[in-house]
Amino acid sequence: MQTDKELFELIKETYSLNPNEDFVSATDVKLRHLARKINRKRNLKRLSLSSCGIILSALAISWFFFFSGKEVVNHALSSFGEDQASSAVNQQEPLVYIYHTHNLESFVRETDAKSPDDAYDESKNITLVGNRLSQALKEKNINTIHNSKDIMGILKSKGLSFAKSYEVSRESLSHALDEHKSIKMVYDIHRDSQKRYVTTETIKGIDYARIVFVVSRLSANYQENLKFATLLHSEMEKKYPGLSRGVLLKSSGPQSTYNQDLLDGSVLLEIGGFENTLEEEYRSADALAEITKEVIGNK
Repeated sequence: MQTDKELFELIKETYSLNPNEDFVSATDVKLRHLARKINRKRNLKRLSLSSCGIILSALAISWFFFFSGKEVVNHALSSFGEDQASSAVNQQEPLVYIYHTHNLESFVRETDAKSPDDAYDESKNITLVGNRLSQALKEKNINTIHNSKDIMGILKSKGLSFAKSYEVSRESLSHALDEHKSIKMVYDIHRDSQKRYVTTETIKGIDYARIVFVVSRLSANYQENLKFATLLHSEMEKKYPGLSRGVLLKSSGPQSTYNQDLLDGSVLLEIGGFENTLEEEYRSADALAEITKEVIGNK
């Protein structure tokens, strides 16, 4: 039996392959019509697939936004805004300088210490409270310098006594004041050695570390610093009654002026005591940031 190819070759040899023009024209029209029909089906199929893809994408986006993604998007936008705001604040001239002359002062509840004499730690110490205050102020658009230099480490490396602490911390403070004439407030933050019942206040069922404002009588800026500390105390009493332990005046001791002679608007703060927790300290730092903003606004 002959194959299709053999039959086709036989037909070519038998019949002349010279079709007339009418046949060619008619065949061309049919072929073009068939081609257009095939293209329409192909395009319709592609369009259907694309439409399905778009619909599925829209459904996925809607589900993401309304059921789980809304929070993610909002968080991303919020973080972007916070980063932008933080960058803008950091470009402003600093108004507040925070440092810690006794930077290793810590808390028995955060360490293995049993007494205030042992409550010193290289990581969990009062500098964390200063950092919290600095961040809280920046969130309120108040640029701040927080110096967490290891004063105790410098004393040890230089063979200096504990009484020389203020001489060492004074160097960094003097340099900062020379470099940033915009600084209006200086906070030297410590923690007290008083017992918990003295250093803790419960406000609306929440425990805070109480704050005492210490001013040196020996400073040339005594009167201005006293006014500054009194204003901080008064504003705190308005918003957080009982949180402040008041203004404490000192006129003796090896510390002399507590570096308060370098700038009027300087105060030493004892935030809480050795038996307070970091959470209690942080709450008080946030409250102090609010008060600081109020005082800056009044000025």
